[in-house]
Amino acid sequence: MDNAAYQKMAAARALDERTRLDAVLARATPIEGCGPLIPIAPARGPQVVVTPRRMVPDENDKTGWRSEETGWRGFKAVRVADVFDDLARRAAARGEAGPFTGRQVDVARLYRTLVERHDAGGVRCIGLETRVGGGASGGGEFIDAFIDAGRQIERFRQRIGSGIAMSVRRVRPSARGGATAGLILDRVLVDAICLQDKSFRRVLEDHGWAYKGAHAQVLINALGLSLNRMAGAVFKSS
Repeated sequence: MDNAAYQKMAAARALDERTRLDAVLARATPIEGCGPLIPIAPARGPQVVVTPRRMVPDENDKTGWRSEETGWRGFKAVRVADVFDDLARRAAARGEAGPFTGRQVDVARLYRTLVERHDAGGVRCIGLETRVGGGASGGGEFIDAFIDAGRQIERFRQRIGSGIAMSVRRVRPSARGGATAGLILDRVLVDAICLQDKSFRRVLEDHGWAYKGAHAQVLINALGLSLNRMAGAVFKSS
């Protein structure tokens, strides 16, 4: 290859790489209207724009409360998109409603948030315990919150139970995708979707099942029932 051909090839590769990086940065950049301090973060992955809100007392409302936007100086925020956003987007493209209600999605995200914070808090607990003289400021409050979160997670998991979301009974091996297809427990399904952000296709394939719309629907129905039970634990405890 002569020098001119090499220079042309190198320029084309550089242009391709620049185009790829520009696309990555564009996906990672919060859209106009979001807070200016939100960083461009490619590792964050797909994002969804949200309007922060809070409930405040309002004597003029029959419930005694009203929803109020809390975005800094009117700016919106972003959060990482999850499997429920993807399902809702796909349903909207077909002109249909999403497979899960707002209440079900809220409890799924609450479960994920609690587990992530509790797992991270376990590291901090170790750090607090190893300090000499109990000098950690606010350590008692943190431990109380950590214990409360653990109890809420346990309530969720008790509500999920040990039932079977996908059974091999009454399903022919050929319809399952082979003899390797195994049981999918409710808890396994909830954790796979809510904590690990797996697709229903991935859950089926991980357990040896062939991906079919009917199989995915069975899992969707089972997850909805588990989320309903979990939501009952939230409202009961509150």
